This record gives sequence, C-alpha cells and structure tokens, in this order.
Amino acid sequence: MKDPYYGRPEVSNSDLSEIKKYWQPQQVTYDLEQAYKFGTLIDCMITEPDKIDYFQYTCAGVQYTSADFIRAESMKKAFYRDPLCVAMANQSQYQKVSIRKNFPIMYGGFVFTLDVRCKWDLFIDNCMVPSGDIKSTTATTQKQFEAAVRYFDYDRQRAWYMDIEGRDKDILIGISKVNYKVFKVPIVRGSELYLSGREKYEELAFKYWYLFGDVHNIRRAA
Repeated sequence: MKDPYYGRPEVSNSDLSEIKKYWQPQQVTYDLEQAYKFGTLIDCMITEPDKIDYFQYTCAGVQYTSADFIRAESMKKAFYRDPLCVAMANQSQYQKVSIRKNFPIMYGGFVFTLDVRCKWDLFIDNCMVPSGDIKSTTATTQKQFEAAVRYFDYDRQRAWYMDIEGRDKDILIGISKVNYKVFKVPIVRGSELYLSGREKYEELAFKYWYLFGDVHNIRRAA
C-alpha cells in the first residue's frame, strides 16, 4: 500500500528534484535514481521495518535482489554499532512528517510562498539536538561522502528540512555499502553547507512556483 504522504499536495524536496531533472544529463539522473532506490531500502530497514518483506525481497512493494538485502543488513548492523547512531535512534521519532503552509521563500529579490512538506528519518523533539537523515553511499572515506553530499544535493534536502521545521542543527549519516563504514556530516544554520543547500532549494522552488504556482503570490523583498 502506497504511503499517503506521497499523495499530499504540498511541495516536497522530491518535487524539486523532479524539476531539476529537466536540466540534468541522463547519466546523472540515473545515478540519482539508483542511489535513492537503495537508500529507501536501508531507511526502511532501520526506521520502517513493517515495509520490508524478507521473503520476497521487497521494500514498500518495490522489488530488490537477495544481494541488495544482504548488503543492506550489513549496513544496518554498522549503523547500530555506532554509538551516535544508537543514541539518535533511541531518541528519535521515525518518519516524522512536517508541513508548513505559506512557507516564505526569497529568490532574485522576490518573496513568494508555497505549501511545503518533508519527512524525517530521525526526528528528535529537543531542538538543541540535531535531527537527521540516513544515506546509503558508495563512499569509502569521509572526504568522499562529503563530496557525495553536494553531488546528490543532500545539502539542499537538509536546508529544506531545517527551514520547514525551524531547526538550527542537523546531521547526515552516511553508511557505506562498500566497506560498511559510517560517516557523519553535521550541518548548522549559517554554515557553508546550509547556505549552499538553501541557495539550491530557493532556485528550484522559484522554478516550481512559476511553472505551477499562483502568479499573484509574489512581492519584492524589503
């Protein structure tokens, strides 16, 4: 059964990714789709195990291979061997949905609003503690994972989530599907990574707005 979250009318980060696809080379689009597909599997193994069918090798109705499941299980074990990951998992609300109506966005000297949404892997109510997201990665080093954060626009996703929920701290957790190492990239409001992510989502949100939004819903920035 499809998650009703994905049928909601608000704009999501995935919707922004669909807009970006029109300007991307085909190979880049393929890379992203494959990364997101495997990422869904490891996410569900940790945060939504009820969506996993270990007999049919499916996740949320999507078919995977036995090799995919073996790899994802090893990644899950790596996650739970890491003290920070365990601490976050013990405090987190899994797959928490955040919705903002009339979310203000500024781009090119104009301010417009969109109804927006996001869904957190790991959400902690205490705003002094970072919430975050789990990513599968082919990276085998911290430096490679940090490069992947920009290549796959994870910085955009995290800035989008942080701003929708009004958070100042966030963390990306990367689990290598090659050597099963765990990498962490903290993000704080005002940092280079946050600012690059916000710049990305503002541009794509503007494209979404002028393609599908209300043309009267705009004003010049003060």
